[in-house]
Parts: sequence; C-alpha cells; structure tokens
Amino acid sequence: MTCASCAARIEKKLNKVDGVSATVNFATEKATVDAPVGLTATDLIEVVEKAGYGASLPAPTRRNDDETAELGRRAVTSFVLSVPVVAVSMVPALQFDGWQWLALVASTFVVLWLGRGFHRAAWVNLRHGTTTMDTLVSLGTLTAYAWSLYAMLFGHAGMIGMKHSFTFDLVAQDAMGFIYFEAAVTIISFLLLGRWIEARAKSESGAAMRALLEVGAKSATLLSDGRESQVDVASLRVGDRVVVRPGEKVAVDGVIVEGRSAVDASIITGESLPVEVDEGDDVVGGSINTTGRLVVEARAVGSDSQLARIAQMVEEAQTGKADVQRLADKVSGIFVPVVLAVAAVTLIAHLALAHGWTMALSAAISVLIIACPCALGLATPSALMVGTGRGAQLGTVIRGPQALERARRVDVVMFDKTGTLTTGQMSVVDVEPADGVTRDELLRLAAAVESGSEHPIARAIVATVPQHEPVSGFVNVAGRGVKGEVDGRVIYAGSPVFISELGHLAPTWRGNLLGSILEIADDHDVLGRIIVSDTVKDSAAVAVAQLKDLGITPVMLSGDNEATARSVAGQLGIDEVRAGVTPAGKVEAVHELQAAGHRVAMVGDGVNDAAAIAAADLGIAMGTGTDAAIAAGDITVMRHDLGAVVDAVRLARATLRTIRSNLVWAFGYNTAAIPLAAIGMLTPMIAGAAMAFSSVFVVLNSLRLRGFRSSANQPSLKD
Repeated sequence: MTCASCAARIEKKLNKVDGVSATVNFATEKATVDAPVGLTATDLIEVVEKAGYGASLPAPTRRNDDETAELGRRAVTSFVLSVPVVAVSMVPALQFDGWQWLALVASTFVVLWLGRGFHRAAWVNLRHGTTTMDTLVSLGTLTAYAWSLYAMLFGHAGMIGMKHSFTFDLVAQDAMGFIYFEAAVTIISFLLLGRWIEARAKSESGAAMRALLEVGAKSATLLSDGRESQVDVASLRVGDRVVVRPGEKVAVDGVIVEGRSAVDASIITGESLPVEVDEGDDVVGGSINTTGRLVVEARAVGSDSQLARIAQMVEEAQTGKADVQRLADKVSGIFVPVVLAVAAVTLIAHLALAHGWTMALSAAISVLIIACPCALGLATPSALMVGTGRGAQLGTVIRGPQALERARRVDVVMFDKTGTLTTGQMSVVDVEPADGVTRDELLRLAAAVESGSEHPIARAIVATVPQHEPVSGFVNVAGRGVKGEVDGRVIYAGSPVFISELGHLAPTWRGNLLGSILEIADDHDVLGRIIVSDTVKDSAAVAVAQLKDLGITPVMLSGDNEATARSVAGQLGIDEVRAGVTPAGKVEAVHELQAAGHRVAMVGDGVNDAAAIAAADLGIAMGTGTDAAIAAGDITVMRHDLGAVVDAVRLARATLRTIRSNLVWAFGYNTAAIPLAAIGMLTPMIAGAAMAFSSVFVVLNSLRLRGFRSSANQPSLKD
C-alpha cells in the first residue's frame, strides 16, 4: 500500500465478500476481519491479492526498518542528483556546453530507478482499472522525461550549446527546444522525502506490542518435587509452582503458596507503593518481588495472563483507530481521473484546432506537470517534520498526522496519577512524635533502623537524615517491618499492626493523614509515627490550569484508594476523580466518555496505562515512563515538566492548521493553474517552475512552526 486510498480499496474489496466485515489500517498495515464460518485466512488473502496487493498472516514483532532505511537512501540519493539538474536547467549562467546530456543521465537514474515505486504502483492500479496519486506522479514524470528525451533526439534541444531562455511569458512556445528533466526529478525527490517520513512512522506501528512483551519475565525458576530448575516462561502450565527471589519478576499470574514479601506491581496496576503480600494472596505476572522469597502457583499463563490481556487491549485499540486519510488521498478518486481527462481533452482540442502535434503535446504535458501532486505530497510531511522537530526541542514527540487530527478535537484529558501527576517518589510528609520524644530524635532512630532496608518507604525516611547512626542486629520481618539495635536500644519500625503486636498502647494521634503510616517503638513505648507519601509534581497544577484555559476538562484516574486520589486531585484543581481503577477500568473510563460524545486524551506512564492510551482519541505518554506506554501513545512528552503536555496539544493543533493551509494552497494552485496550462498559456518549463514554487511555498509555510513558543512560565493561556 502506498497511500490511504490503497487501504480503502482493499477494505472495499474485502467487504464485498458475503458475510465479511473488514477494516484496513494503513498505518499498521493490518486488516481486522470478521468472517463467517468456513471462510479461511487463505481465502481472504486471495481477495487482497486479486485486488493487486500482497497479504499474509500478521507477525506482531515484525518491523519494516530495512524498507524504511532503503526509502531514506533513495530520497537522499534523489536529492543529490536532482539539485544539479534543477540548477543547470533553470539558471542560464550555469548551462555549460552539453549540460542537457548530463542532466539526461542523472534524470534517467532518478525517474526510472529511484522513482520505480511510483511507476510500479501506477501500473498495478492501471491493471485493476483504478487510479491514485501514484498514477499522476508516474504519468507526469514519465511524460516530462519522455518528451525531453524526444526533444533532444529529434528536436534541437540536444544541440551542443543550447540554452534555456527561461521566461515567465504566458505565450505558446515551441516545446522542441526545451527539456523538462528538472520537473520530473523534483517531483520524484520531494515525494520520496514524504514517503520516507511516512514510512518512519509506520515502522513503529508494532512497538507497543513489542514493549509489552518485554515487560514480562523471559525465564522462571520451576519448583518440581523439591528441585529447582530454570525454564522458559512459555513452557509453564497452570498449576506449576515457581520460585521468585528478591529483585526478580513474577513470571505468572498466580497465588502465593509460600513466603511473605512486598511486591512492586506499579508497572501493571498503577499502585504507587509495593504491596505487602502473604500466603494466599494473588500476584500478577510482570510485577517485581522486592524483599522475601516467594513460591507462586500459576493460575494464568501465556495469553490468559493479565499482561497478555493488556497487550491484547492495546492491539485492539490501535487496530480500531481508523487512519485519518490525507485530504489529497480522499479526493484522488476524483482529482486524478479529472486531470487525465483534462489532459486528453487538451490534446484533442489543440489537434482539432490545427495547432499541430508539438503545441498539443506541450499543452497536455503542461497539464500533467502542473497537476502533479508535489505540493500535496509535501503538505503533510513538511509541516510534520518542522512541527515535530520543534516539538523535540521542547521535549514533545508527535507520532504522526493522525495525532494532530485527534489533538484538534480533544476536550477531555484523563491523567494517570502515579508517575504522571505525581513524582512516583516517596517522601516524608509528616512526623508526629509521642510525648517526651522530639521530632529530630524520632527521625534519627527511624533512619538508623531503616538504613538496613531497601524498601521505598525506608529509603524516603533515611533520606531525611544526612548521617544516620549504625544499626546492629538488623532483622527484616517480611511484610510487616524491621527491628535493630541503635545506641543500645532495640528499635522497631513498621505498620501499626506490627507495632501493636509488641503490646504497646499507641497514643492518640492528631488525625488520619493520607499516605503510608510507619510507627516507631522501642521495647517499652511507641515513640511516634512518620507518614510517607507520593508527592505531586511542581508543574502539575499549572498544567491543569492551562488545559482548562484551552477549554479542556482534566480527569484523574488512579489505582489508589478514593481518599488518597481525591487528596491529590484537590491539590491540582481537578474536580473529576476515578479511584481504584484497574487497567481494564481505565479503558472503560475512556470508552464511557467517548460514548458521551467527548474526544478524550489519556496521559500516562505505565504498562497499566498502555491500553487506555491506545484506546483514547489521543494517547499521550510520559517519556519517563515505560516503553509500552510510550509505544502506545500518539504523543510522547520527554520532559519531567507537565507543561509539555500543554505544549503537545498546542503544537499539535498549530501543526494541523499548517497542514490544512498547505493543502488548501496546493489544491487552489492546481485548480487555478490547470486551465492556463490547458489553453497553452503555460509551457511545460513554466509549469515545472510553477510546480516547484508551489512546493517552496508549502515548505516556507511549514517553517513558520519553528517560531512556536512553549507555554512554560505562563500561568494562564487566556491572553
């Protein structure tokens, strides 16, 4: 497939088969088909092949890097050869003796070899009775090339010492003294550039699935008859028992049958803290065991696991996103036949008026050249290239034109909480010593005993004391707390339940603060408590306010409890909160708002967000997050500053406006210029120059995006 109209044609052919409902995604190069019983994949592939295209069963990890690289090499080579051809053809001072023959050699390689993809596609479409933009590209460039060769061999354009008298006079001229290689090579070069930019985006279409597959464990320690052995996760079955040591990934969805630990499932569930687990508790594949040794009995493996289901949701959501066809492709079904008809009528009319073959051919060639969609082919890639380049400077990566189209319509932005609105880093938010204990003493003792632990809460407490005292006799009571000897005193630090088991009576605390509570005690009394919590990003509140200024409603999603989630939302000025949501629940929330008529953007950073990011109208991934979330997103923001999300939306809208103005210009130019060419007022030489000017205009218009300014340090965008 070379353009979106190809995808539409394949989709139409598949849907003509009785009982078949098919959608074809040009960006991912995949077709999703609902077919009746008895119709096989081979039958469907034959339908596609009869339409003139190739098809095969999908390979999720397949990449088109080699094809993309080849397109890049062809584009660069084409420009290297085309620049001298254009220079000597359009600047008389550079036209040395025999220049046209050198231009012929370079143009032959560019038009016939580097541009072969356009000619092949045009031929395939012609065999099946259809036309696309490739038809115009092929016919226009081959006609310009062939006529130039004819003029050199049988006219006087090939004479040594010949020079182009380049003028803009709108009068009929003898085309036998002119060559039009510059028009042909310019068209091929610019369109190859556009195809390469497009191919780079398409080559990443399977990145989300690959990233999700990388999250899961690749091997596991199988426990069988008391013996441990390393096996591939693909060989595991329901009922197998696997050993998970500290620091290892849980290989299966299952239940703990032995051991106690804290499991970090944030990459799957979105919980900001490692969860304490014990025998009988469920664990999810892909989560990380942080402390104790666990034995897990598999309850779901392979495609039945939660991680695999998330991957499936991502693929389904991506497949369901209809690729937004470029305006050029949408009208090509009408535009191309009309241009061909105009060229044919022009040829016949001039012959009927006895203007001669030279004049008739010159006018017909001018129509084809002036109508060649060079500016149309550049309208999207040039603006996209400048816009994305400027975005990269501001820490924003835009995936493609589809993201721009969606960004224009977004009216709701859904934020994941942990790692997106918050830092994902634990910190001490409150210290409450008991009577007779100072704040500094409580922190000193807590930091000393926690210095032997690697738990995130422990690290947050230790970070508050520059130099902590040594601890001896350290013991980690898995899932409950720690104890150790500090300054000759046995100090305990852990959950309120752990401290209550010491038999101490806890004092009356000030109130129920939000966060994780760590109580500190010695052998006699409770010494106090420390509250640790995830912290809100400094830029989050400003970004939320700026989105509201843009007419966008912010919504927060979180796997945390209602109280914690609403506390964070209150600090940010977010009114709508959905707490305790699972990865599937986030997708449901997106679909619910979409069903209500909203255009939804989803901002997240974890695997648990990937399916929702893919399901949203606009997926925005934080570049500091997981590869799966980044790969699923339409836009990736690489800065820690959430203002980059605001910039992403604004830049996407600005880039889309530029693309649309480019397309309006390109179509308007063709509409106005074709009649002049048809009546013989534009020679092919001037038609080629006008076509080049149209392309230059489009590029210059796109370059205006380099002046885009970030919303940073602007509390409000209302002005």
